Amino acid sequence: MPITLRKKDFYAGLLMVLLGAGIGLNSTTYSLGTFAHMGPGMFPFMLGVMMVIVGALIFVTGLATPLEEGERILPAAMEWRGWACILAGPLMFVLFGVYFGMAAATFMCVFVSALGDRTATVRGSAVLAAVVTVAGCLLFSYVLRVPFPLYRWGF
Repeated sequence: MPITLRKKDFYAGLLMVLLGAGIGLNSTTYSLGTFAHMGPGMFPFMLGVMMVIVGALIFVTGLATPLEEGERILPAAMEWRGWACILAGPLMFVLFGVYFGMAAATFMCVFVSALGDRTATVRGSAVLAAVVTVAGCLLFSYVLRVPFPLYRWGF
């Protein structure tokens, strides 16, 4: 049976190995220290090493397991609306956060991201965004006291 490279485990393992290697390499820009006196780079270095090990195990599992009948990695038709909305959500948070504050940024991020679901309605997305905005603003502004203004008006 030929080895196919279209499997979810193959891609997930490969991504995890690459991400772990990047984290491990980036952590060497900080002082690693010793095991007795760990520096700020030790935790990300160990995290990167563990991610590479686990990712390699997932990768090998993906290579060893044959595809099942009709198994697909990507859907038959791409969900471009979903991709666009989910990628635009964090961008909305950044833009609205800079110019209008946390409340508007949170609302727009959740609202635009929720519209990525093809079954979502504008009304349902707005209600979800409003609930998450109230809960998020209470948590981050009043409980955790994150220094990010709730409202601002500035261009």
